[in-house]
Amino acid sequence: MSKPLLSLSQPRSQPKPPTQQLLYRRLAEHYLDAIQALTLRPGDRMPSVRDLMRQHQVSLSTALQTLRHLEQEGWLEARPRSGYFVRQARRLAQPEELNLSSAPALMSAQYAGIHERVSEIIAQGRSNKVTLDLSSASCAPQLYAVEALKNAAIRTLRQRPEVLTGMMSHSGNPAFRQVLAKRSLAIGIKIAPEQVIVTHGCIEAINLALRAVAQAGDTIAVESPTYYGLLQVLESLGMRALEIPTSQRTGISLEALELALQTYDNIKAVVAVPNLQNPLGSIMPDAHKVRLVALCEQHGMALIEDDSYGDLVPEGTSSTALKAWDRSGNVIYCASLNKVLAPGMRLGWMVGGRWQARIEMLKFAHTRANEEWAQITAADFMASTAYDRHLRRLREALRIQRARSADAIAMHFPAGTRLNLPDGGALLWVELPQQLSSRKVFEAALREGIRLAPGLIFSNSRRFDHFLRLCCGQPFSPQIEQGIKRLGEIVAELLPESQPKPQSKTQQRKLP
Repeated sequence: MSKPLLSLSQPRSQPKPPTQQLLYRRLAEHYLDAIQALTLRPGDRMPSVRDLMRQHQVSLSTALQTLRHLEQEGWLEARPRSGYFVRQARRLAQPEELNLSSAPALMSAQYAGIHERVSEIIAQGRSNKVTLDLSSASCAPQLYAVEALKNAAIRTLRQRPEVLTGMMSHSGNPAFRQVLAKRSLAIGIKIAPEQVIVTHGCIEAINLALRAVAQAGDTIAVESPTYYGLLQVLESLGMRALEIPTSQRTGISLEALELALQTYDNIKAVVAVPNLQNPLGSIMPDAHKVRLVALCEQHGMALIEDDSYGDLVPEGTSSTALKAWDRSGNVIYCASLNKVLAPGMRLGWMVGGRWQARIEMLKFAHTRANEEWAQITAADFMASTAYDRHLRRLREALRIQRARSADAIAMHFPAGTRLNLPDGGALLWVELPQQLSSRKVFEAALREGIRLAPGLIFSNSRRFDHFLRLCCGQPFSPQIEQGIKRLGEIVAELLPESQPKPQSKTQQRKLP
């Protein structure tokens, strides 16, 4: 960081008094917090020197130093005869789109090795002391409606104490299924409550869907990159994952999928995450969703939709489900409340389409019914407008956390880093410079108490070994800022000596 400006009222040879030296920094931090929280947005005009003097009871020198310090750090720009304005935040370039003419259109069908690799990474992460966890895809506990859920749980026990000792409904609590069916209307799904099958999170729903439509040895088309948990499930079922290139703007490549259908004759299903895909954070345009549903219908191939993040799509952006365009029952819809309501409840659900009866029997044979206390509690809260207010607060908190985390990455990571900044959710997909191994970064960071998700676990191939998935589900704090800074330093230290190292903080912030 650059040295502080000298007081205009003192000779250059005399140091400023400590109290005055700290005052302009405190004032600068006050406005920097407002800029990073987007209270002051790019293009907003800052208070004038006179306004700062009057509002904060400071001297002309302190007001000038505050503005010039923020300008030096790259947060403000001075416009002749107009004053100081908040600068457009620096953004790293997004990863390039896949070039299907120069890169393989699809990966060879593989199923061996991912479980062992993922298990090893997870075991390493658990065996080390972690002070900063950037690997999880969940939000901080305080971002959820803890008090409201606690009160709803207490009401449930007071009104129905037998819920802990009585037999459970096989497919789920009727009130919970009713709420889910009603809320599904907002994303274009028209179903009866009886069609809702409650599951242990979305991962069980996906597992049941795969078992319903395919068997060991069959090929399942998946997005690439994709959530490593899906690759683990496929391997455990003895199924083959066929990786289809996926764009951060449009989702799964329909051209590559069509080519795959011409090449392989045993593709039984496609698994897709249309809204805030993990790890890219992409939102599939509605026109793309329509074409994907039609393509799968045309080829008689099941379409398994994972909509775990749909409620985190910002207002004003379509979060319509693929299931909304299903006219034949060919789409199996799977969803979860883990990311949007309460990870501790492990509440997921699904609609089986033309495989409904088979999935219900598989669920009964596999895990029986879910306990009802959590379902009744969730139904109580979700039936009220308080749930909608919770979602709005959660989306806004994540918007701020994404922006601040992205700015920190842009500031502290070395040149050549690329970042995909999604419109919603809590995930950032970061491409490392010079094909640097994410495994090396993971292990070096873990030794210093920082845990992240290396890109190599999001594919059966090594194609994404130079990526990191970072979660910004925790409220941004000095600890996170320092953790990202240290992570950027680790990346720089691991680069070959011939590669450029990071610029100073001041230089980076001043880049356009």
